[in-house]
Amino acid sequence: MCSNCTVTFCSRHWKKQVDMDICRRKSVIEISELDPFLAELLRQIPASANPDGAPAAEQRIFSPPIKGKATEFCAEWKMYVEPELRRLFQSATETVATDLEQLNGNEKSLGNRTLRIPAKHSDAWLSALNQARIVIAAKNKFTENELNDHCHSPIGSRRDLSLFQVNFYGFLQEFILRELRS
Repeated sequence: MCSNCTVTFCSRHWKKQVDMDICRRKSVIEISELDPFLAELLRQIPASANPDGAPAAEQRIFSPPIKGKATEFCAEWKMYVEPELRRLFQSATETVATDLEQLNGNEKSLGNRTLRIPAKHSDAWLSALNQARIVIAAKNKFTENELNDHCHSPIGSRRDLSLFQVNFYGFLQEFILRELRS
């Protein structure tokens, strides 16, 4: 059985329509009809999820559960919980990187490629996509208005591309969550 979704990306300034199909077949989520642009955005997930050099991203990802005067609790959190969170996030990113190896190879053959994600890797994908979105947003200092502007169409700068990337990764998270519920 296949729950199918065809996604169309189009930008006035890009003058090119990009279609991809996302489908769940038994225990695999398939993303097919991947053009080189979207395949490259997918391959960037592991690097984009790395918060090194982005203090705002690290602060958001590894924030203590409470703010204020509970400094002893926060110190324990940093000593005992944060290392485990880092290990879990690293493991998720490694799982995604392994799944993405399917997209490595001859660049000319990336058109119409299919990425197959085992459903059991869904949690790792959700984690890595969320990390990547947080890190990209922090590095670019996107405002809430920018992050909520889903109609921003021109990709005229690296910043615009990063915003597109955040939205694309959010769409993938939404689809994975929807497929997990069904």
